Amino acid sequence: MCKPAILILVENLPVPLDRRVWQESCALRDAGYEVVVVCPQMRGYTLPEEKLEGIQIYRHWISEEAGGFAGFIREYASALWGEMQLAWRAWRRHRFRLIHLCNPPDLLFLVAWPFKLIGVRVIYDVHDLWPEMFEAKFAGRGLFYWCVRLAERFTYGCADLVIATNESVRQTAIRRGQKPPERVLVVRTAPKVPKTDVTPNSELKNGRRFLIGYIGVMGNTDGVNCLIDAAAHLVCCLGRKDVQFLLMGTGPEHANLVAQRNRLGLQEFVDLPGRVTNEFLFTALRTIDLGVTCDPPSAYNHSCTMNKVLEYMAFGKAQVCFDLKESRASAREAARFVSDATPQALAEAISQVLDEPEELERMGRVGAERIRSELNWEKSVEQLLRAYEKALS
Repeated sequence: MCKPAILILVENLPVPLDRRVWQESCALRDAGYEVVVVCPQMRGYTLPEEKLEGIQIYRHWISEEAGGFAGFIREYASALWGEMQLAWRAWRRHRFRLIHLCNPPDLLFLVAWPFKLIGVRVIYDVHDLWPEMFEAKFAGRGLFYWCVRLAERFTYGCADLVIATNESVRQTAIRRGQKPPERVLVVRTAPKVPKTDVTPNSELKNGRRFLIGYIGVMGNTDGVNCLIDAAAHLVCCLGRKDVQFLLMGTGPEHANLVAQRNRLGLQEFVDLPGRVTNEFLFTALRTIDLGVTCDPPSAYNHSCTMNKVLEYMAFGKAQVCFDLKESRASAREAARFVSDATPQALAEAISQVLDEPEELERMGRVGAERIRSELNWEKSVEQLLRAYEKALS
């Protein structure tokens, strides 16, 4: 039986850079759906229209990738305008039967509602709890926070079915979104490990014994500034000249983080290459001795399944994390958790784990086994396809 066209809307990142959305798109394509994606032009993905691996992608202009409050207003306003235009273009060309909304922000219900009125089904894919994200970024619960809560409520109201990345998000959808439990399914984010063997590259260690890695977004809630301060503590206070840091990724804070590294005199010890290719990423993950997850504790971060936690595990690498609820649920014994969210405590934990080679190896082995047996992408695909069947039935 031929399956219908579906439209995926994502504002936060372009496709295929958004790994979760790209993996979902490929899984749905493989299941027989015609997949159409609308996303922003940013981070090197600027073609307004292209077809990649059988997936039709339309990209819209946005004003900027914002860091401050005024910038967010401009970004989201320009994104909404672009998404509305491209959604109607996709409707004329593809006649999709389902819209898959990916947050943040929780404003895409404004694009979806007109189509819902003509019978199109809606899935709300909660990548992040937007009110908690807003509170973490702007440190408060003023008028705009409650506007964000209202937008979240409208998005839940628009959705026929909700996809959650973990159990914390699922419980929020049931409680705050007032969705029936049977209409909220967990589709965990999970890495796809390359099938071919990846060879480590010792040159990334810059002649040092240990390579410590970070992969992820570099915004004001991701704690990379804390990791750079921890690197300074390791090198300057603890006297460890045997460590090299490779911090991969980009975002609104990248330039500030480079300036921080330079101000601390860590150019020799900390590499900040920005956005990297998949080939570089896989090689780096194979080479590192230890991964770090430095997102500080907050209501938002406690609810997030961090991609980097799973990526370190997929490559059999031990990691040091600040003690977050969902990071602990994912990694369990594959990580050393730090309860004191300070650069000094993070540096001390990194130093201790590096000096325990047997524990370093054990944590990596436990993580790889959890990915193979419980947290692999194939299990998530089963849940994703089940969600689509329920939404369309």
